[in-house]
Amino acid sequence: MEFNEKLQELRKGKKLTQEELAQDLFVSRTAISKWESGRGYPSIDSLKEISRYFSVSIDELICPQEIISAAEEEKQEYAGRTASFICGALDLFAGILLLVPVFGNGADSAEAVSLFGLTGVQFWVKNVFLITIAAIALNGLCGLIILKFDHPVWNRHRLITGMVLSIVGVAVFIAARQPYAGIIYFALLVIKTLGIMRLSNQATSGVV
Repeated sequence: MEFNEKLQELRKGKKLTQEELAQDLFVSRTAISKWESGRGYPSIDSLKEISRYFSVSIDELICPQEIISAAEEEKQEYAGRTASFICGALDLFAGILLLVPVFGNGADSAEAVSLFGLTGVQFWVKNVFLITIAAIALNGLCGLIILKFDHPVWNRHRLITGMVLSIVGVAVFIAARQPYAGIIYFALLVIKTLGIMRLSNQATSGVV
């Protein structure tokens, strides 16, 4: 009998719903559903908690091969959550361009101004800047909020959206001849890319 079947049997033996078990183990109902359907394994800490809760040994709950699979999955989830946190924080930090003087105020002025003080461009161009920065910062905020929930698919989609928005941001500022803003966004994009690649390599090589 595999872990998912054993967990279902133990839960039903105590006449608990998935929601009730989730509350007792301090995890989400989605996590219980995932474990019982065989779509994933709990973390090592969660395994210990399940073992204590049902008064069974970890060896009775899960076989050695499943423990290895659980450890690998935990590493990958940790890498994914870390990448999501880093990218979310960087996207949120990108909102600093709303306040710092990094915009050239037209060809006739050598003055650098913040976005709100920018007068040397057309109104619609300024709005494009505002929408771009706000979209990236909001995406970062959403990413940090999503981390509170057990939804890896949401995290992946948010990461992809963040990368696309960062690329759009770089393109917008470079096309509008705003090199300082473009360089800042390009640097953040490079940091995010290198961070995701490094964490991905660590997860697959077992270094995390």
